[in-house]
Amino acid sequence: MSPGTTTTRTATTRTATTRTATTRTATLTVRYFAAARAAAGVMDETVEVPAGPPVDGLAETLAARHGAELAKVLPRCSYLVDEFAVRDRALVLAHGATVDVLPPFAGG
Repeated sequence: MSPGTTTTRTATTRTATTRTATTRTATLTVRYFAAARAAAGVMDETVEVPAGPPVDGLAETLAARHGAELAKVLPRCSYLVDEFAVRDRALVLAHGATVDVLPPFAGG
């Protein structure tokens, strides 16, 4: 049996094989804060990208989608993925993840 298949026996002992779909895209929720929100022009959005994008790949997609102003802000931003701080922007994002885009904040 090949990977991604499931075999089930029916009441008549016939074998049915079902192939599971391979996800080729990932749907992510992106939430913007402060200057990133102003530059993007939205509070949050759902983004569909090729499956398995790294955080940096998502940032490139967002910059292309929203233009030069957001492209200037994104390199200075910190990111949270499902409420955990991202230390390595090569982190691969899973389908259904929530990504928070946090520009530097003034104050303490």
